[in-house]
Amino acid sequence: MKFISSIKKYAWVLVAMPLVLASCSKDIMDDINKDNNHSTDAQAKFILADVITSTAFQNAGGDINTYTSAYVEQEVGTHNQLYYAEMRQSEPSSASTFNNTWGSLYSTLKNAKVIIEKCSVGGSQEGNDVTKGMAEVLAAYNLALLTDLYGDTPWTEAGDYKVSLTPKIDAQEAIYGDIMTYLDNAITDLQKTDSHSSGGPGAYDLLYNGNASKWLKFAYGLKARYTMRLMNRSTNMNADMQAVIDNVDKSFASASEQAAFSIYDESNLNPLFDFQWSRDGLAASRSMADKLIERNDPRLRRVFVDADWVQVDNPASEAAYELMAPNGENEQVQYYYNTSIFVFSQTAPTLLLSYHELLFLKAEAMARLGSGAAAIEPVLKAAVVAGIANTEVNVVAGLTAPTPGGYGGLEETADAVTPEEAATYFDVDVKPLFVANPLKEIMNQKYIAFFGASGESTETYNDIRRMMALGENFIELDNPGKFPLRLPYGNDDTTTNPAIQAAYGDGQYVYTEPVWWAGGTR
Repeated sequence: MKFISSIKKYAWVLVAMPLVLASCSKDIMDDINKDNNHSTDAQAKFILADVITSTAFQNAGGDINTYTSAYVEQEVGTHNQLYYAEMRQSEPSSASTFNNTWGSLYSTLKNAKVIIEKCSVGGSQEGNDVTKGMAEVLAAYNLALLTDLYGDTPWTEAGDYKVSLTPKIDAQEAIYGDIMTYLDNAITDLQKTDSHSSGGPGAYDLLYNGNASKWLKFAYGLKARYTMRLMNRSTNMNADMQAVIDNVDKSFASASEQAAFSIYDESNLNPLFDFQWSRDGLAASRSMADKLIERNDPRLRRVFVDADWVQVDNPASEAAYELMAPNGENEQVQYYYNTSIFVFSQTAPTLLLSYHELLFLKAEAMARLGSGAAAIEPVLKAAVVAGIANTEVNVVAGLTAPTPGGYGGLEETADAVTPEEAATYFDVDVKPLFVANPLKEIMNQKYIAFFGASGESTETYNDIRRMMALGENFIELDNPGKFPLRLPYGNDDTTTNPAIQAAYGDGQYVYTEPVWWAGGTR
């Protein structure tokens, strides 16, 4: 009987052991599947550094800027994808062309929203209002990039897979309401403090090193930009143009305050340089050269380079002019045409918002309000001089680029354009054109100032489209092909989201349907 009792006792143990072992195995496997060496969360300031970097390098300065530089004829596409874009073959309407930036914009917006949530009431870093304000500025910036280029697009259900895997499309008009709300909230928050124990962003703020007052000026400057963007939909033009002026006056007081992403070096490459160095798909634009020649612009001797990397000091000469690529009628060829010097500007900063842009916005708003030439002239002159100074920053970045320098570098043949020469250029060559047609010359000078490696071609593209909506043909474009009125949705969503599939169709809508603020319906 004792033996049987022992068997019974151990039998219960044997029965229980698999249950215990199963439980232990499950716990062990759970621990094995955990990544205990890496954090599953990050402080807002660490995420901020990533949001700033992706905003500048991938979104503002990346593929969109490169392609739009060809659309607006500041550069010419001469090889592979950029050649097809130049010839309006496939690339402007293909869902794959801008897919990388499409995805980057949404991931950047998601991260900006994470920062805002962390620093809001109830968040893990509640009280860091300045950091929250920085994220709100960046959310507004990236959201504007997204809708300016794609029009109606997913927003309220996008960037959070817990809401929808196939987010609905939101109207651009509503999206712009959110952009302005972000900026208004940022203006409030940036005047507060970072009171959470984690502290402010400091060096993780790759734009201003934690300087809230400069971020505040950045926010006011963006309000000026986006108010001007919506002018075709304005119900009170005079009030809106005055708002542009007022916001500019609260923004940058000099180029030293502009929103410049300037951490490029031999390893961290300016995105225009990065593209050209790896693909050699861009050449010098003949229509850009024509505008400079027409104005006797001193930048003409500085901004073009021949195939042997020698600065072209007289592009108007017959031999040099023949090597300017004819827009939309060029050959698909590499290492033949002249190029802009800017494709060598390896360390040139990406400007999210420049001082010269604000001055041009103010001059334009004054002109649209009917201010006299005498009042506008000093603003426009300051804009032109500041724009030329930025051109020189880009030119010097090309002449001193470290990677081309390893192969002998570029040969400089022309003297720099000084501020004094820039002022004389305005007085002698620009002023007569300005007096004859103020608004036209303001927009042409802005167009020329945005020619460079600073990532401002996208803003040129936006300017041209809003002027088209007003019937203003101030910027003459020579490409005989159809002008793309918007960018196609990315194929990550044209292949998975029925709403995007229907809106995209065959992609040809990019030539026929302007975005809402440019007079379209979506």
